Amino acid sequence: MSSSIAKSVQSHIDETPPRPLSSMQWQIWSLAAMGKLFEGMVIFITGVAVPLIERDFNLSSALKGSVAAASLLGILIGASLFGNLADRYGRKFVFVIEMAIFTIAIALSAVAWNVSALIFFLFCSGLALGADYPIAHIIVSESIPSRFRGRMVLGAFAFQSVGSLAGVLIGLLVLRIYPEVGAWHWMYAALVIPSILVFLMRTKLPESPHWLVSRKQFELAHRAAKALLQRPVAIAQNDSDGERQNPRLGYRKLLTPRYLRATVLTAVPWFLQDLATYGIGIFTPTILATLFTKAQPNFVFQDMIATEGSGLIDLFLLVGFAASIPLVDKFGRIPLQIIGFIGCSVGLIIASLSAVSIPESHELRILFIFGGFILFNFMTNLGPNAMTYVLSGEVFPTEIRGVGAGFAASFAKIGAVATAFFFPILREQIGTVALLCGLAVTSLLGALVTFLFRIEPNGHSLEELSEKPLV
Repeated sequence: MSSSIAKSVQSHIDETPPRPLSSMQWQIWSLAAMGKLFEGMVIFITGVAVPLIERDFNLSSALKGSVAAASLLGILIGASLFGNLADRYGRKFVFVIEMAIFTIAIALSAVAWNVSALIFFLFCSGLALGADYPIAHIIVSESIPSRFRGRMVLGAFAFQSVGSLAGVLIGLLVLRIYPEVGAWHWMYAALVIPSILVFLMRTKLPESPHWLVSRKQFELAHRAAKALLQRPVAIAQNDSDGERQNPRLGYRKLLTPRYLRATVLTAVPWFLQDLATYGIGIFTPTILATLFTKAQPNFVFQDMIATEGSGLIDLFLLVGFAASIPLVDKFGRIPLQIIGFIGCSVGLIIASLSAVSIPESHELRILFIFGGFILFNFMTNLGPNAMTYVLSGEVFPTEIRGVGAGFAASFAKIGAVATAFFFPILREQIGTVALLCGLAVTSLLGALVTFLFRIEPNGHSLEELSEKPLV
């Protein structure tokens, strides 16, 4: 069928296979991936920097947790705030503004003069990163053919783990070049120039044709689709992409019977997953320093040794994503999420039981603790960390897709903030082992909720998902 015949936006996009993706589609994908890269870098650089910041500013456990949780609290607020704005004012508008905010905030974090300023600037960087949660997903989903939408979304999201590993490596490199307590300033400074470049490139992108159609702006949708696909298109003006809805009512609609199942599926398992993922991710260097480097008298080198171990473990975040990308459009989101949650629980149980049942001097202690964390990282990105993100941008219609995905991300980050803030406190009060066991239970609960509220978007276009009843 010729692309000059009037048809829906998604029908034009789905014509792409076996044609290659246009250069604009690849640009959108790569710039979305860069947002996830920055998120992983900031969070894991903070994990490396927290022991240095603690020593530099003489922090209490509560303030230490505040530094770790600041960007996550920003993500919590930013995801809902900017997800709503994306439904009202457009995907591109938020995609550009969020990167401008991030660039300014991370530059100020690098020169923070006291802990209050650092917490505030990290919070602001989190606001921007929170915006990227719904927007990066949506802008990719609304630009990519249905048959491999899941793989492309996951491929972009995988850069969160690339960023996690890069953040650890940047922290390690800075510590090797400048082995001083103040090295944390340079860790954040390393992100400033790359973020400026991404901001400038995002200003050149077209608006989402799906969003323009949902706003009945058919002429602009035609131009945007032509710029996206870089070939002639004709948009059918009776294409409503689902019923026209008032974005201001989006939050209320999430709790109506039609969308409640989707809201629970996207929000609750993601919350449970973030409890473990961010607690383990941020404090892996701290945990390893506690378990294995007590004999090292030099504090900076103790942090360096723990960071090296953390980098090895974080490498398996990438391995998990590499495994999930070819499977997501073959087996579906729900099976991978359930299997992943169960695997996360097993990994945490292995790590916690090894810490109490194997003597500190025994070599198997290191093997099993590392093995447990490695299994956790692999399974979280094979399953829940990846699938919760994919699901949140698929199961809501275009008019409230930003609100739905943003709410899910914000609700999830309640768990991330809680674990980042309370992890140091609880670790002191109940011990690392008990804490890891508790997180193992939350992973099993995530598998149960996923099964009970399951909706499988695999094999459906966004237009079909917008029109299909989800009850």
